[in-house]
Amino acid sequence: MSFIETDEQKALREAVAKLAAKYNFRDYAGPKARKGEPFDELWDEAGKLGFLGVNLPEEYGGGGAGIYELALVQEELAAQGCGLLLMVVSPAICGTIITKYGTEAQKQHWLTKLADGSGKMVFGITEPDAGSNSHKITTTARKDGEDWILNGRKIYISGVDQAEAVLIVARTENAKTGNLQPALFIVPTDAPGFVKTKQEMDIIEPDNQFTLFLDDVRLPATALVGQEDAAIAQLFAGLNPERIMGAAMAIGMGRYAIDRAVTYAKERAVWKGVPIGAHQGISHPLAQVKIELELAKVMMQKAAFLYDSGDDFGAAEAANMAKYAAAEASIKALDQAIQTHGGAGLTSDVGLAGMLAASRIARVAPVSREMILNFVAQHSLGLPRSY
Repeated sequence: MSFIETDEQKALREAVAKLAAKYNFRDYAGPKARKGEPFDELWDEAGKLGFLGVNLPEEYGGGGAGIYELALVQEELAAQGCGLLLMVVSPAICGTIITKYGTEAQKQHWLTKLADGSGKMVFGITEPDAGSNSHKITTTARKDGEDWILNGRKIYISGVDQAEAVLIVARTENAKTGNLQPALFIVPTDAPGFVKTKQEMDIIEPDNQFTLFLDDVRLPATALVGQEDAAIAQLFAGLNPERIMGAAMAIGMGRYAIDRAVTYAKERAVWKGVPIGAHQGISHPLAQVKIELELAKVMMQKAAFLYDSGDDFGAAEAANMAKYAAAEASIKALDQAIQTHGGAGLTSDVGLAGMLAASRIARVAPVSREMILNFVAQHSLGLPRSY
């Protein structure tokens, strides 16, 4: 394992950074986010350049690389303030699950669209009464001849208005035992009985959140992904990439904040013409955050490497740690960048304060920091399970 990136990875970083500069926060992403408009132009161009499907198999139009490269793309976009939330769910979660467990027909239909960005699929697991406890999911799927009938409710599902389908986590009933078992279904967003309701959020974000209602949604047998009684393994196949991508987005956002703060600290002079960056009260906090971001990035790279090499358990530990560290460092970086600007840091001209609530998402999604601490306490330290 090496943290020295290959020439191909360095070239990918350079190419993505060039694209991201074109769609930077001040000129493009910020104004779009304030209007609640998705980054369609960026998504389309990134798809045409092959960035969105860099982790997907070449035979379906992808780049044939791994989650490491997809996280690299996300980090460089976020470092210009234009990270793409739906990269976390469309190519990372859904693309990974379909690659590993989908039928050939599902791969031909969906992976080609996810690879070039011409289609989006989002992920539906969270429920009002389940939250982090995926074992309490109540959305059910029952057989009706060859078809499946889905009923249930999902909450905090991102980007449904942009997607062709949602990969829904439901539960089937084992006829022998009566126990409910998890299963994954591709549900078209225009399916009869599928209703989405936008949730009003108090943050500046380009992507909307939705509550979903599934009322006798009828699906063909071909909507089932993988085995109807094996979705625990299938479900968790997408969660490590989700955490890695979340870490990448947080790290990129932290880089953006620090870059803005450093630029200002070099230019702003208050006392005797000396730039404020010369003062340790400014420079030391920025240096500390830089260190913490780099440490988080190393853990993210480790997680991506382990995942791509097939070490699922090792990747789970590292991915959780990376997501935790990246969230904390990103929030701290943005807060310190605002502080460096003083009162100007709260103005819309600077644009940093508007990102603060968005950066806060990393502490609660896709998994809360408390659940990560539970995981580390139980699996890394061997302490008794507390929940």
